[in-house]
Amino acid sequence: MVYLGRIVAIGSNENGVYGAYRVSSRSFPNRQAVITNDKVAIVPTKGSEDDIYKNPYISYNAIDIVNNTAIITNGSHTDIISGKIREGMNMRDAICLTLLTMDYEKDDYNTPRIGGAINLDGEGYIGIVTHKGLRVDKINKNETFYISTYEHTTPNKVEFNASNANDACEIIYGKDAFKEFTNPVTSCAIYGTDKWDLETKI
Repeated sequence: MVYLGRIVAIGSNENGVYGAYRVSSRSFPNRQAVITNDKVAIVPTKGSEDDIYKNPYISYNAIDIVNNTAIITNGSHTDIISGKIREGMNMRDAICLTLLTMDYEKDDYNTPRIGGAINLDGEGYIGIVTHKGLRVDKINKNETFYISTYEHTTPNKVEFNASNANDACEIIYGKDAFKEFTNPVTSCAIYGTDKWDLETKI
C-alpha cells in the first residue's frame, strides 16, 4: 500500500474525454467535493470549517471548465490556469506559467502543485512543480496519465476504463490501478463527449 497524497488523472478513451481528482489525506481527512456551477470545490465537511485556519491549502477549486477545456489541480492554481485560458492562452503555456509563478506549496512538506487541462478533442497536458523543478507533459488522444503529490511525481500512463463521470470518480477513488493507494477522502471528475458532465464522490 502506498500513500500518494493528491492525485490528478486526465485522458481519453474510445468512450470520451475525462479528468479526475482525488484527495488522499492523513492530516485533514474531513473534506468533501462540492459542485457549484461549472466548478468543483474541495471544502471542509460540516463541523470542520475551522481547519482552513490550520492550513490555508486545504480548500480550493479542484475542477473548472472554460468553454471546451477542463482544468484539474490540487490547489488555488486551478483558478489561475483557468483565467489564463479564458484570456486566450493555450493550455500548455497556461499550466507552465502558473506552476512556475505559484511554485510548490510552502507547507511543512513542500507539497508540489500538480494539475492538468484537457479539451473535448482529447488534447491535454499534465504537470507538476516541486522544490526541485517543473515538468509539463503532453497527453495524446486515447492516452491517460496520472500524477500525484508524493511518490508518483512524474506522469504515469495508466488504463482508465471510464465511460462517464461517475466511473471516473469511482476509479480514481480506489479501483483498478488506484486501489493500492491509501487514505482516500473524496474524489471528483469531469467527463465529456460533446459537453462536460461533473460528478463527485464523498
